[in-house]
Amino acid sequence: MMDIRDSVSIEIKKLEISLKGKLQTLQPLSKNCCIYRVPPGKRKSDERLYTPQIVSIGPIHYGKEGLKAMEEHKRRYLQDFLGRTKVTMVDLLIYIKASESQLLECYAETIELGSDEFVEMILVDGAFITELLLRRNLMINSEDRIITKPRLITEIIPDMFLLENQLPMFFLGYLFELAEKKSHQLYMPKLIAKLWSWKFLLLDEKSIEKHLPESEHFVDLIRRCLQPPQLQLREFKTLAAPSATQLHQTGVQFKLARSNEHLLDIRFKNGILEIPKLTVVDETEGILRNLQIFEILHCETYYVNAYIVIMNCLVNTSNDVDLLMQNRVVENWLWSSEAVSSIFQNHVKGGRVEPLKFYYSGLIEDLNNYCKVPWHEWKAILNQNYFNTPWRTISVIAATILLILTALQTGYSIKI
Repeated sequence: MMDIRDSVSIEIKKLEISLKGKLQTLQPLSKNCCIYRVPPGKRKSDERLYTPQIVSIGPIHYGKEGLKAMEEHKRRYLQDFLGRTKVTMVDLLIYIKASESQLLECYAETIELGSDEFVEMILVDGAFITELLLRRNLMINSEDRIITKPRLITEIIPDMFLLENQLPMFFLGYLFELAEKKSHQLYMPKLIAKLWSWKFLLLDEKSIEKHLPESEHFVDLIRRCLQPPQLQLREFKTLAAPSATQLHQTGVQFKLARSNEHLLDIRFKNGILEIPKLTVVDETEGILRNLQIFEILHCETYYVNAYIVIMNCLVNTSNDVDLLMQNRVVENWLWSSEAVSSIFQNHVKGGRVEPLKFYYSGLIEDLNNYCKVPWHEWKAILNQNYFNTPWRTISVIAATILLILTALQTGYSIKI
């Protein structure tokens, strides 16, 4: 009779062989990985912020029922792209086949598509984005059902800013080079700037030109363009900063930054807080949230996460939003001021800051120190309550003079 230990040993051996087989099939981690699926814990807070509504780009949302209506449009764009560049489909397919491993390595998860289906999808989606950039600039096809419909194009653009809806930039760059060979007037940074020159994203051509070569996809490009100049970081002490209303009560003045080149470049000096203009539209929350998740999953620095933290402090209530709107720092296209403050309140908990690399540590310390000085608050009370209009200033001065004269007269009478 077989000893029970022999039976257990056999089962353990089978388990060992099975587990080793699974380990051998693991693909090595790639340094090219840059496109991620949003973690379920983050996604469940609001599915719509991470899910394309009109068009799928790349493999993660490929083939989903609600996005199939755009597939015919994408194939038509491919057809026109081939006609524009005079490149053969065979040449494009050969290039993608040769780059297939590199393309797959850009995605953090295993792509469950056959090789041929993956190559076809990459070609169709890449040609669609490239042709969309070209058509938006040239406006060459009056029968185009996308470019000629402003509402549709404004719904497609936000889908291009989703982390799960990306193509590697090196492939888009290759396709654009093919188009450039036929027209030297085309310039990719200029076309991207024109396509994105709407509402929230006021990215200029120079910034795009600077960061495009090192960007891994569109979400990465946006983040690089928005990030502020590097500052000398101070020791991290607290995340608690005064709200805009509290700062106003201590005499802090809010000023629209001279340059809106870097949305995250907030500065404080001599009682003046300079903030680049933030235009809040329906898509603002989704763009910020996808940038935030990308930073957490991929980046060593957390500029966007830090921005959400500091803005959550500044716009704690609707009154804070109204105050920043009065100073032209915030332009609100939403239905209420509460909706603006909730954008940052909803997502600050899901963010991440690195104590030794928190970008606004110095800013928060300076704001807190300014508010601790009693004279700043007293001066603010005088300015805001007694010298806030020319007539009130004149009245206060007149009353002061009258008080002085009365005191002098009283003193003179006492002497007599």
